[in-house]
Amino acid sequence: MTEITAETAPDRPANGHPDRPLPDGRTDTYRHPPVVRISHWLNVVAVVVLIMSGLNILAAHPQLYWGLRSTFDDPWVAFGTIPSWVMLPQGRNLAEARHWHFFFAWVFVVNGLIYLAYGFVTRRFGRRLWPTGADLKGFWPSVKEHARFHFPKDDEARTYNVIQKLTYVAMILIVLPMMLITGLSMSPGFNAIGGILLELMGGRQSARTLHFISAALIVGFIVIHVGLVIWTGLYNNMRAMITGWFVIEPSPRKDEGDPS
Repeated sequence: MTEITAETAPDRPANGHPDRPLPDGRTDTYRHPPVVRISHWLNVVAVVVLIMSGLNILAAHPQLYWGLRSTFDDPWVAFGTIPSWVMLPQGRNLAEARHWHFFFAWVFVVNGLIYLAYGFVTRRFGRRLWPTGADLKGFWPSVKEHARFHFPKDDEARTYNVIQKLTYVAMILIVLPMMLITGLSMSPGFNAIGGILLELMGGRQSARTLHFISAALIVGFIVIHVGLVIWTGLYNNMRAMITGWFVIEPSPRKDEGDPS
């Protein structure tokens, strides 16, 4: 089991930053290279703007449907009044909200492509994200450890556990592409040059609903991620995402037992 954070440490021999010993047996290890840190904080800004502007767009018609068109009488799901303070801009303004949403959608996409290119070129994804057979065999033990809120802070925290790997792979390969494809399928400009996406989505209303579902999954991921960052050590995790350096605690001695 390992601690859940936004990223795990790169291979120590390859990152050019050897571990630094600290008092009390602790170790300062270099976890996040600059590309990871910069892309992370750009994503934070982009996602916040996308969520807030997306809520303003949703507020123009807070019902979701399946198929080609909205029937108004029997929505798949209907929302109440969306508070103005969670929308960008504040107050109902569909046109301006779309400008914010489209601009930061491309910020998010370009930033994500740079991060993906870095991950593949450096083989970081293969080393750190893709689950191995041994990882998958340890899935249920990892679930039990998570259920106990047991997140090691010693050397085991250097690598991803299987739940981390599966979660990040699912976000990168399924949820985020679904968000991008459904968003593009609703774009009149994109439909004018290649409208096949809208048919693949099952119609504009289906695309809109799938776009919302993918956004909800991203929000759920963020809530759990932030909660675990706080639970496992806010200062240490934030320091790592700002400076790149993360403190590893000494491993407990076997005769001390499991402190949890």
